[in-house]
Amino acid sequence: MTRSRNGLILAVLLALAAQVSSPAATTNSSPDFQEVYDLIRQHSAGMSPEELNRAAVQGLLAALGPGKVELGTNNSAANTVTNPVSETILFDGNIAYLRISRVEYGLAKAVRTVIEQLQATNKVSGIVLDGRYARGSGYKAAVDTVDLFVSKSQPLLDWGGGGMVSSHEKTDAITVPVGVLVNHETAGAAEALAAMVREAGAGLILGSRSAGNALVMQDFPLKDGEHLRIGSAPVTLGDGKALSMQGVKPDIDVTVGVEAERAFYADAFLIVSNQAAGTSATNRPSGTNQTRVRFNEAELVREHRAGESPEDQTAKRPPEPQVPVVSDPALARALDLLKGLAVVRQNNS
Repeated sequence: MTRSRNGLILAVLLALAAQVSSPAATTNSSPDFQEVYDLIRQHSAGMSPEELNRAAVQGLLAALGPGKVELGTNNSAANTVTNPVSETILFDGNIAYLRISRVEYGLAKAVRTVIEQLQATNKVSGIVLDGRYARGSGYKAAVDTVDLFVSKSQPLLDWGGGGMVSSHEKTDAITVPVGVLVNHETAGAAEALAAMVREAGAGLILGSRSAGNALVMQDFPLKDGEHLRIGSAPVTLGDGKALSMQGVKPDIDVTVGVEAERAFYADAFLIVSNQAAGTSATNRPSGTNQTRVRFNEAELVREHRAGESPEDQTAKRPPEPQVPVVSDPALARALDLLKGLAVVRQNNS
């Protein structure tokens, strides 16, 4: 009974914190947090002050979301990730796909390593950086990653403390076109990375508007040895404009339903109906997975003399292997764009 009551109280606190943090919330649309907290503290049975405090903190942090308020330790190792690039695919047309799991220390090195490995055996003509669902507070890692694609020195980002940071002039910059995928869960430094790619002229952004959590973080030590990081102001791009709290707007909008987008993210070749995918008519995948049988002119003449039609021969011929078609709307759009840019570049060279 006590566990059930405690779970109910936690749910109330979570819902209350969510209402408080909601942009649509007003002073008249939700009860006062302190009033609710005090009433629960005074009248709840079977819940210690420590449990109530933990529930309130967890509720606030969960509702506000990472990138706006984060609880952490002073251990820098806790902020590193083993695989900042969690998946790599080389698509037809030599388009390199890199899935970014988190924008933190080591991302630039991982991206550089992957591209160099691919270029050792293939001529990479375009790069897709998939930042959907990517988070992280590594703004320096974001700058270092974008610096890979910029050959000249130019201001990139100011995330507080050290002032505006610029790219470095270099002769070995990665100069192929870049497409960055974002969605409503692209947050923090991942949003800044996408915005910098566009601002630097290295590529375009595709998908849906990002979370709007790219903020200058201030650290405040807590009595228990942890520290609270609070987003105090938006980060600023090289042109002096602050990133919008409404999120980064893509250059090419690709509207996909929330559940469908997660399904496509898990399997880019997933076959679903357009209606189920929640895509608009302009964003529907252009291909299907079908088995085809080809006939050349000599075969048609021979079959005609033998009195057989192509349909009669279909059963006798082994079908061609099925070629998987990318059905993820955002990724398919990016691949088409980069393939087109590669053709234009080749024709102009």
